[in-house]
Amino acid sequence: MAMLSGKTVLITGAGRGLGAAYALACARNGATVVVNDIDGDIATDTVTSIKQIGGAAVAEPGDVRSPDDCDRMVQRRVEEFGRIDGLVNNAGIFRMGTVDELNDAELRLLVETNVIGTLLCGSAAARRMRAQGGGSIVNITSGAHAGIPLMSLYGATKGAVASVTYAWSEELQGTGVRVNAVSPQARTRMSAIVAEYLNKHELPQYPGTQPEPEANAPVVVYLLSDAASAVTGQTVRIEGPQLALMTHPCVLLPVLTQDQWTEDAVAEAFANDLIKRQQPVGILGMRAEIEGVPSVFWSAEETTH
Repeated sequence: MAMLSGKTVLITGAGRGLGAAYALACARNGATVVVNDIDGDIATDTVTSIKQIGGAAVAEPGDVRSPDDCDRMVQRRVEEFGRIDGLVNNAGIFRMGTVDELNDAELRLLVETNVIGTLLCGSAAARRMRAQGGGSIVNITSGAHAGIPLMSLYGATKGAVASVTYAWSEELQGTGVRVNAVSPQARTRMSAIVAEYLNKHELPQYPGTQPEPEANAPVVVYLLSDAASAVTGQTVRIEGPQLALMTHPCVLLPVLTQDQWTEDAVAEAFANDLIKRQQPVGILGMRAEIEGVPSVFWSAEETTH
């Protein structure tokens, strides 16, 4: 039986790219897919593609930055289908630049779309899922949330999405509602923006080959399905042939203790202990720590299985 047979799934930003790939995969796995995009025409294009493969889908144009739109998207589909089983918070935008290139307009646009949009849609869906006794929310984050040069603003918004995932999974324990995140890697419009920026500033291009959006969809389908009933609060990284869990923020052990920390005591603690336990910075630093598992995109090396 298809993994999502009988389920209704709302996917935001599903008019193209990763969102469209998720929508098609969910439909192939038996879900009725609600295709959201701020551009109603491309949402309809995805619906047409789904119907061409024999799937069921409806277009739901709307702006994830609008609480009214988010509430409407959920409520309409509950009225039509009786419930909402899954939400994929995929809608998002991307900007690239150095810390001194940030501007107020872009900062607010990314936060409103990537963070507030996730919060508003997630809240609307969670209310209904809690009332019906279950559901699955999949938030789309990015490896940039661990730190990638020139992606501080985008990474900050995706870090917020990861934090939201951890918090919601705790809040919704015992309700039947699961919340996870996916950190995908794919050739999308974002890839073109990155290449254009690097070329404009005469910086080296990233050497690897990015997977197609469709390569990421099986993780989303799995997390939406009942097969993942024991999985919540996780960030799943998929990067071509590589599949892994990303670590949560945590306190490193052992913890140093002292009755009262003075400036000199802090300096001594770093000199004698903490300086040697500094963590690798950013996703590239983390990759360097994973012996035998080079990134297929951030490194030109061949993948080790």
